[in-house]
Amino acid sequence: MDNLKNITHVYFVGIGGIGMSALARYLNEQGKVVAGYDKVATTLTKQLEKEGVAIHYEDNFDLIPQAFKNLGTAQVIYTPAIPGGMVELSRFRESGIPILKRAQLLGQISKTMTCLAVAGTHGKTTTSAILAHVLYQSGVKVTAFLGGILEDYKTNYLSTGTDFMVVEADEFDRSFMQLSPDVAGITAMDPDHLDIYGDVATFEQTFHDFAALVPENALFVNEKVALTGKVVGTEKGDYQAVDISIKDGAYHFSLKTPEGTTSGWSLRLPGKHNLSNAVLAIAMAAQTGVEMSKLKESLATFPGVERRFTYRINTKEQVLIDDYAHHPTEIEAVYQAVTEMYPGEEVLAIFQPHLFSRTRDFLDGFAASLGKFPRVGLLDIYPARELPMEGITSALLAQKIKENTASKATVTVLEKNEIESFIKENKTRIVVMIGAGDIGVEIDRITKNWLHEKI
Repeated sequence: MDNLKNITHVYFVGIGGIGMSALARYLNEQGKVVAGYDKVATTLTKQLEKEGVAIHYEDNFDLIPQAFKNLGTAQVIYTPAIPGGMVELSRFRESGIPILKRAQLLGQISKTMTCLAVAGTHGKTTTSAILAHVLYQSGVKVTAFLGGILEDYKTNYLSTGTDFMVVEADEFDRSFMQLSPDVAGITAMDPDHLDIYGDVATFEQTFHDFAALVPENALFVNEKVALTGKVVGTEKGDYQAVDISIKDGAYHFSLKTPEGTTSGWSLRLPGKHNLSNAVLAIAMAAQTGVEMSKLKESLATFPGVERRFTYRINTKEQVLIDDYAHHPTEIEAVYQAVTEMYPGEEVLAIFQPHLFSRTRDFLDGFAASLGKFPRVGLLDIYPARELPMEGITSALLAQKIKENTASKATVTVLEKNEIESFIKENKTRIVVMIGAGDIGVEIDRITKNWLHEKI
């Protein structure tokens, strides 16, 4: 990381982001003076402040200490999620202070350690979290930058040393092309972010370009990914989960590898997609030289990742599951997992679409995946970085679900303040709340109400 050798002060624009906050922790740990801006205070920003990172919540360049504006010793890191017209970022650009995207900083760090990178449209957060967990528990000197909060650890950053680096290789904005991976895994290649890529062919080509960064025999791909590498999965593969059974809410299986088959593996995470994710993580972890017996023991203790099929309420009277799914394939995976865990029970799904462009591009896919649930509540589209698009609404998605000949769903478009009454009226024991926007705030509120008032 020679580019930062003479840097003493690092300022993060958008420091509360899940990826940005992990980097801020890393640099703080490396002895840099770290500060930053974010729009609102969150659990992540409050934790950073406890760790000695100064954060303010007003877009005001004058609030930034002079030490973060000195040429030669200051560095600015920003996330593409920040609006282009933001005052602080504009002033930094005018000042001549060096500015890096988050992905560029990750790329620099990846050159300093043996880098294990997990890419894919879906599953990369869970897979990289499993990989980080099993290495950490096996005593490996590892630094992990995660795209979610590890349950039990309550953090998105782990560090026991710098021999190995675990990182999510994010396809958004082609960020993963900045990395220097020594080992890589690809969980899925379903098209997404077409607002960035323009078309499916360009999107898929970028994954081929990423795969080309990886040394020969060090690329692991899910059985459904059309790339050349060591195959992992549950139906076929060089690394394959076999003899799969479910007991007490956990998968039990044997693991077939090129070296042979071992029994006695377990995973406390619902969904066949997560079982494939676990096999991918184990295959990558084995590349570090850790014994399979240690990996098996560690996998059994994996606690999960917040908002990835997270049980917020789990009683005989009510089950509330929280999931970050925001793509049709991910919703399909949630449906498979919940129906596998609760066979024969009716499930109520409440979904907040994320981005107008994604809703437009995958309208039929959303209609098909959501239409599998018997009851669906749709919140308004969460815009994130986008402005509204004429005609693209949750009402349109609701109509598409109703028109889908395979759908049996009853669909209702909801305001946020109607969610609790909607759950009450439906009297459904199993509820899944899905989406990547601010639906998490509503899930927190509903969970508290249930625990204290029994909605």
